Amino acid sequence: MNPIATPDHLSRVRYEIRGPLARRAHEIELAGHEVIKLNIGNPALFGFRMPDALRDAVAEHLPQSDGYCHQKGILPAREAVAAAMTARGVAGVGADDVFMGNGVSELILMTLEALLRPGDEVLLPAPDYPLWTAAVALTGAVPVYYACTEARGFVPDPDEIDRLVTPRCRAIVLINPNNPTGAVYPAAVVRAVARAAERHGVVLFSDEIYDRILYDGAEHVPAALHCTETLCATFGGLSKVYRACGLRAGWVAFSGRRDHAARYLQSIELLASLRLCANVPGQWAVAPALASDHGILALTAPDGRLGAQRAAVLEGVRRSKHLRVEAPRGALYAFVGARTPGFDDQRFAMELLERERVLVVPGSSFNIEDRTHFRVTLLPDPDTMAEVFRRIERLLDG
Repeated sequence: MNPIATPDHLSRVRYEIRGPLARRAHEIELAGHEVIKLNIGNPALFGFRMPDALRDAVAEHLPQSDGYCHQKGILPAREAVAAAMTARGVAGVGADDVFMGNGVSELILMTLEALLRPGDEVLLPAPDYPLWTAAVALTGAVPVYYACTEARGFVPDPDEIDRLVTPRCRAIVLINPNNPTGAVYPAAVVRAVARAAERHGVVLFSDEIYDRILYDGAEHVPAALHCTETLCATFGGLSKVYRACGLRAGWVAFSGRRDHAARYLQSIELLASLRLCANVPGQWAVAPALASDHGILALTAPDGRLGAQRAAVLEGVRRSKHLRVEAPRGALYAFVGARTPGFDDQRFAMELLERERVLVVPGSSFNIEDRTHFRVTLLPDPDTMAEVFRRIERLLDG
């Protein structure tokens, strides 16, 4: 039989976080070997638990979760998101401006599918979280990248973003705090990017899933605070800050100018209706989650678990003859660079897995041409992280 063909636009879709390296790691584990997995920000894999209040809310409301809910989500969850936006100073957001999804991932796909036509353009950070590029490519639109270079602390240049906007551009995407680099953007940068979106009349998408995972006094500035004269979409969820990935409870809240966006928002609601609704039990955890910080500030403090694990990564790099890193100020990752001439991130990642049983993600997986970086998660305990860097050093010494 002839091979089953796949569409051309899938050639731009990649997700190496769970790609060939992860599949090879699974094979190694099946052969009886332990692999230290630093490829994915899955807190439960490293012993983090969702707060009891979230688990209790899901259990309490299971009798009310048998059926479909409204396509936008249950009202208590949407009201809680709207109230949280208001508390942060964002004006004019009500429950009707919020859509609940099966994680932020589903909402990224839905909001871009409702917006884009073949040939449209979307400005994305480079490096980016690869789902954003994939979601653009699946619509037939074109990802256009603005550079977030190590020399700038992985922070974008708003002037470059402004120059890259063409008549075909429909949206600008911010990922702040950033995955994979851990950068947290200064208020002046967020404000300038919002002004560029307003000036060109494009949608501003702000992925803020890590908004409360911050280190060294970093402050997260919501894009919606500064984006009032065009449509702004802010994405958040329970997976990271609240350590509840398995609930698949995410949201997008629309703010800013909306008088020109009625058809677009109706299109999103149509797509939300086609998938009937988001996971209902998980949505019951949203209101109790947003009522408290649930320990994230203690975890990210210098003497907290995440703070100590971040320090172990920085110490591992400091001790290395071969590595460098821009200290992450937010999120759950470090984007480590190599000093070694001729370093190739893909080859390094495979050799590290085969020889040292450590799984990392090559930096080029995040849609950059540079092949001198790799991403690690900050989730393992300090002793494990120290062992990881011993193994990396041994491999690079070889």
